[in-house]
Amino acid sequence: MPPNIDPLELAKFDRIASRWWDPEGEFKPLHQINPLRLAYVEQCLGGLANRRIVDVGCGGGLLSEAMARRGARVLGIDLAERSLAVARLHAAEAHTAVDYQLTSVEELAQSRPHEFDAVTCMELLEHVPDPAMSISACARLLRPGGVAIFSTINRNPKAYLLAIIGAEYVLRLLPCGTHDYRQFIRPSELGAWARAQGLLLQDLRGLGYNPITRRYALSHDVSVNYLAHFTLEQ
Repeated sequence: MPPNIDPLELAKFDRIASRWWDPEGEFKPLHQINPLRLAYVEQCLGGLANRRIVDVGCGGGLLSEAMARRGARVLGIDLAERSLAVARLHAAEAHTAVDYQLTSVEELAQSRPHEFDAVTCMELLEHVPDPAMSISACARLLRPGGVAIFSTINRNPKAYLLAIIGAEYVLRLLPCGTHDYRQFIRPSELGAWARAQGLLLQDLRGLGYNPITRRYALSHDVSVNYLAHFTLEQ
């Protein structure tokens, strides 16, 4: 089975890996939404203390570290070597215990199935060739009743205007070329792929940006960025 990766995507993130923890750099939007993501994960799990969590596509470790500081036992995985090096260095400097591994979610699902309480997979599905394959692997990692939380971008004209034209070319919130509209995922598609793996939808939540206040907030509008909470059938 060929690896579910896009070498161009890996190279893109490796080029800017050294700036993962710069709150004013290319990853500024992730710094701004990280508290919202963390709060949502904590809410879905009913607390993070001692939860065994895999952060799939962890990048430089923004969410991984945040969950670990709340008491979770976090395994962060990624295939971008430079990003993982930055994540390990920052965790060591911050004295935060996170286990980082250079591996794919598909490989991990083969070696450690049904082992984890939760899987977080944030802003990754729109960057891989076969998102359904990644969702399947995430499901295999979970114990019965475990929680999977995905975040991605809807595919519609509004999402194209706001997430690409607005965010990348007008507001310059993200580097130009960060996203490919063809890889955006409708909630119905995500839901169908998840149901096929025994994942039951619990909640959909939008993540919106106000260009006037320059703040992000969770909402019930899932027309652009959104989070999806699933549980694995018992």
